[in-house]
Amino acid sequence: MDGVTVSVLGALVALAVAIVLILKKVQPTYAMLFGAVIGGLVGGAGLTGTVNYIISGTQGIVSAIIRIVTAGILAGALIESGAAERIAEAIMNKLGAKRCLIAITLATWVLTAVGVFGDVACITVAPIALQMAKRAGYHKMGVLMAQLGAVRAGNVMSPNPNAIAAAEGFGLPLTSIIAVGIIPAVVALIVTSLLAYHLRMRGTEIADSDVNMVSGKDLPPLWAALTGPVVTIAILLLRPLAGITIDPLIALPVGGIVGTIAMGKTRDMGHYFTAGLAKMSGVAMLLIGTGALAGIISNSSLKDVIISFIETLGLPGFMLAPIAGMLMGAATASATAGTTLASQIFGPTVVASGVAPLAAAAMTHASCFVFDGLPHGSFFHVSAGGVNMQISERLKLLGYEAINGLAMLAVSTLVFGVFHVLG
Repeated sequence: MDGVTVSVLGALVALAVAIVLILKKVQPTYAMLFGAVIGGLVGGAGLTGTVNYIISGTQGIVSAIIRIVTAGILAGALIESGAAERIAEAIMNKLGAKRCLIAITLATWVLTAVGVFGDVACITVAPIALQMAKRAGYHKMGVLMAQLGAVRAGNVMSPNPNAIAAAEGFGLPLTSIIAVGIIPAVVALIVTSLLAYHLRMRGTEIADSDVNMVSGKDLPPLWAALTGPVVTIAILLLRPLAGITIDPLIALPVGGIVGTIAMGKTRDMGHYFTAGLAKMSGVAMLLIGTGALAGIISNSSLKDVIISFIETLGLPGFMLAPIAGMLMGAATASATAGTTLASQIFGPTVVASGVAPLAAAAMTHASCFVFDGLPHGSFFHVSAGGVNMQISERLKLLGYEAINGLAMLAVSTLVFGVFHVLG
């Protein structure tokens, strides 16, 4: 390492190039790699220094990538076996059409909370959600808002890649990240319910062509569908309850395997492994690009400028955590990439200012959900496609999503930053 610090201009160029390329439909991993290279060169690191920073940044997230890849076994089992669909169907049928918005919110939240990707949760819930909402006379904006807010409420307290990235970035157990996400998740669920109800008659009506009849295909019984997530959570809870530490690298695959056996799908286990790896490979590749970008930004003066700006405004030091999370989530339009960047680049500085690592992780993680659904990310488009919504209408929900995310950020900052619940 040649010790050259990348200029603020170089760091900003790295981010700007990555965002522009993503908007131009360049694959996000390459977009961030190109941004990192151009930013390093513009920032004065030279070719050798730029490459060294990129490699060091990528090396810093290898352990997170490995854990995320193994999490694909649980995700593959939940999605491919029909377990996720069974869980969602059970919740929505129990609550009925009269409470369909609450049912949609809870079903989507449960799926993301047990480890299903947010976009997959939306797609899984959407068909039956549209059926129920049409019967209730509701429109698409209310339906999708229920899902969007629920995804964030589930993700902030789940064993999903974003939580794994937060745990890795701050060197904490995954169970601790899940635990500190419960309070912002509850707030998000309440705000989501209010916003979805407010929007229930807004936007496009649900047409007959939007409603696909949910087939009675061979879904596993509910108890079997829940076995995988329950076993995973039970294993992870051994650390706080009994002092037995079992890494997510083991807990998540074991949950997926046990769940597969409980559902009587042992013969399909190989398929679930393959499908899960395929779903996680995209995230793993995304994190490689994120690590490259982090390598440039963390070795730049941008962090010092942001800290100076916070001090100029007279804000307390802990505010760096939510501000960094919000900015990085917006820059990447991804909670996983945003959490990774914010924790890798700004995490050590936040902790050095006297904030407890778990409190810093809680604020950083929750704040990444404010702007993680912007149009240069995939979730924006996948969520719209799930309910056949036009992009122009989907854009109108961005402000409501931000309200939901800001509520999560506010409560997390108050509890862990202002009131110092974790010291």
